[in-house]
Amino acid sequence: MKFVVSSSLLLSHLQTVGRVIVSKTSIPILDCFLFELKENQLTITAADTETRMITSIEVNDVEGTGIFAIPSKNLLESLKELPEQPVTFDINDETLEMFIYYENGQYNFVAQNGGEYPQSKPLNEDASGLTIPASELLNGISSTLFAGGDDELRPVMNGVFFDISPEELIFVASDGHKLVRFKNLGITENERASFILPKKPANLLRTVLPREEGQVSIKFDANNAYITMDKFIIVCRLIEGRYPNYNGVIPQDNPYRVTIDRLNFLNALKRVTVFSNAGSSLIKLNISENSILISAQDIDFSTSAEETVTCVYEGVSMSIGFKGTYLIEILSNILSEEVILELADPSRAGLIFPSENEENEEVLMLLMPMMLSE
Repeated sequence: MKFVVSSSLLLSHLQTVGRVIVSKTSIPILDCFLFELKENQLTITAADTETRMITSIEVNDVEGTGIFAIPSKNLLESLKELPEQPVTFDINDETLEMFIYYENGQYNFVAQNGGEYPQSKPLNEDASGLTIPASELLNGISSTLFAGGDDELRPVMNGVFFDISPEELIFVASDGHKLVRFKNLGITENERASFILPKKPANLLRTVLPREEGQVSIKFDANNAYITMDKFIIVCRLIEGRYPNYNGVIPQDNPYRVTIDRLNFLNALKRVTVFSNAGSSLIKLNISENSILISAQDIDFSTSAEETVTCVYEGVSMSIGFKGTYLIEILSNILSEEVILELADPSRAGLIFPSENEENEEVLMLLMPMMLSE
């Protein structure tokens, strides 16, 4: 086999799919990229035991066809040091000895038999499907992924839940302390369906979707999903189990409503949270008419801070505690200029909304309170 390819084009695709490869794997060949050459198309696959990513690029001066695996470290490290130029791959079909020729030299190593590379499992015949524009899939994942958990005892919480219905598509993520529900009212399917996308493929999507245009096709059954984009395909094992009733934890009657400039609130929280207890990150919000006093203290180190920010609020004064780092994270993932904070009492979850949603979108973020010592 023989082909010629642009060094920078090949490297950029390898670096993208190479994010799937893990440093320690029980299957040695998964340390490799799988190359499949057919006519002028080179298909590149990278995988771990649960996720794989596939892409294709055009190559020139092709001789022969075949499939082989190349150690990822050898290929990435050697291509990184090359300036943009055509490189020639020459592979002996029988011995798999491979030469990579470039302008002033060559690399030489032995490839592995591509037939030993694990194959992806096909979907069941009853698989469901979803079609969504790349930009809207990116919005849904980016708005929710940060709120997902990392708890091995509750694996269903460690990803993004896709809840598909004839009315809307809902993205949900929660770690039990914070929750994000992102509704896309413009994406509908005839039948109800759902799946939980793990964090790794969700992060991969967040990396590649900004470069994608057009529609993304998602086909899934109870165990696996095939996500097909214009330039990439991701195949992954889904998280099995029943996602909790996320609507059941969202308080419905919240009489106290605060409207506040998001950036002013966020920056004040960042300044004050520095002085909170490192273990709890507890900050206290004293809400009174048209102002919020943000305070934090660390008794162990005799440090404290407080700052007042203006808001729009008419109601009784109240105090509520939150984990400062979580509140900062939530506000950092809202894009509107103002946010609305809805509260019921200091023991119930607070709801945070953007003051204005994008067209066909509804974003709700929930944060559980912390007990105040007073």
